[in-house]
Amino acid sequence: MSKRVRRQVSRRGFLAGTAGGGGRHRARDRPGGGGPAAASATRPNILLIVTDDQPKQTDWALQKTIGWLAGQGVKFNHGHVTTPLCAPSRSSIFSGRHAHNHGVRNNAASAALDQNTTVQRYLKQAGYRTGLFGKYLNSWNIADAPPHFEDFALLQPGYVDAKWNVNGAIQTINGYTTNIIKNRTLGFLDKAATDTRPWFAYVTPYASHGPRTPEAKYAGTPVPEWNGRPSVTEADRSDKPPYIQDATGTLEDGKRIRAEQLRVLLSVDDAVQAFKDKLAATGQLDNTLVIYIGDNGFGWADHGWTAKSVPYSPAHEVPFYLSWPAGGLGAGTVDDRIVANIDIAPTILDAAGITPNTPQDGRSLLSSYSRDHLLVEWWKQGTAPDHRTWSSYVAKDKQYVEYYKLHTDANGTVSGTGEVTFREYYDLAADPHQLVNKLYQATPTQERNLGIPALAAQLAADRVG
Repeated sequence: MSKRVRRQVSRRGFLAGTAGGGGRHRARDRPGGGGPAAASATRPNILLIVTDDQPKQTDWALQKTIGWLAGQGVKFNHGHVTTPLCAPSRSSIFSGRHAHNHGVRNNAASAALDQNTTVQRYLKQAGYRTGLFGKYLNSWNIADAPPHFEDFALLQPGYVDAKWNVNGAIQTINGYTTNIIKNRTLGFLDKAATDTRPWFAYVTPYASHGPRTPEAKYAGTPVPEWNGRPSVTEADRSDKPPYIQDATGTLEDGKRIRAEQLRVLLSVDDAVQAFKDKLAATGQLDNTLVIYIGDNGFGWADHGWTAKSVPYSPAHEVPFYLSWPAGGLGAGTVDDRIVANIDIAPTILDAAGITPNTPQDGRSLLSSYSRDHLLVEWWKQGTAPDHRTWSSYVAKDKQYVEYYKLHTDANGTVSGTGEVTFREYYDLAADPHQLVNKLYQATPTQERNLGIPALAAQLAADRVG
């Protein structure tokens, strides 16, 4: 049973207390990861699993995954992404940076990512064997090799009989793509028998992105009944921005999307179990750092919204697990810190003993660092009159949101006046489903009592930090 404690293991604590008695020496890479830091046996393998559009409340489909990574690792109760959109979020995972710093502000702008800042660059340069299996970045040309991955099966998104780039060869591979990703990853793990370098595997199935086509054996699987939540059946959205007032998602839409997501995630759960079994059989389980996260959440008709891209919790809260028995993270604990996708690259580099020489906004989860709030941001692409660019101050007990007259082009370049067009404030302790926007028709005195001037100032600082 998981212990409800917050366990934070510093790298110093890991070095002092690894199995084998007396601590294990590990040299540190020189800044920039210019060469292998130590013998490969002293550095962890790294398995990073990133699912697509997976919201937080999907535990039913992940029993084997949770049994391993939460039961024998760490479950982060407050896991977020800093931009609830695929390519910006994945670029934040790779770089440890907010989207306003790495430049990938929308799905069309993948080329804006500086590949020199990525965790795969650091690891490969430090002597790691690197592999990518599944989806990479939206708008990435499938004919182009993903930089710094020496072994890859790059998926053109789809579920069945999809197009792939396998180590430079463009081909169609018949079958269910989650299973193909699973088998390619297992082959990569098997290579450790003949290649003694530590490895980094970036594993990213298309589930649970639409069209959410299930594996044949799970197509008719019954899922637990769900009758929505208060944000789905919200009767009055007059305090929300206009695009949310106009949203048309229904409870039945939410039920359908949820059921479809759960069914496709069952195949992901099978794949994760296969990874665990392979690591155990090959003696790699103890010293493999495993991280599991969704690239963003998804609305099940919360406030009428059946997508991501909004500042509400279902869009940016995600499942987030970590396990590393050799690093002291294998006991089954719960961590209540506010953590995010920007923390993944710093964590991996910390575990590998690599000091980055490019900026990072996130912090290693192996440290005791604890933030009191998180910046979450999103940009509208193009000038169509849809919902606007926004940024948000997200704490455990409150959330403040501003919308702006700003938009991006296909390169991620921002234009517009920056005028604030709408604001929201939610008391998350009393109103976790974000039903009452306390800034709607609020007086200046009420705004001051809510602390809005200080929150707005902090948000402005975060947006340029």
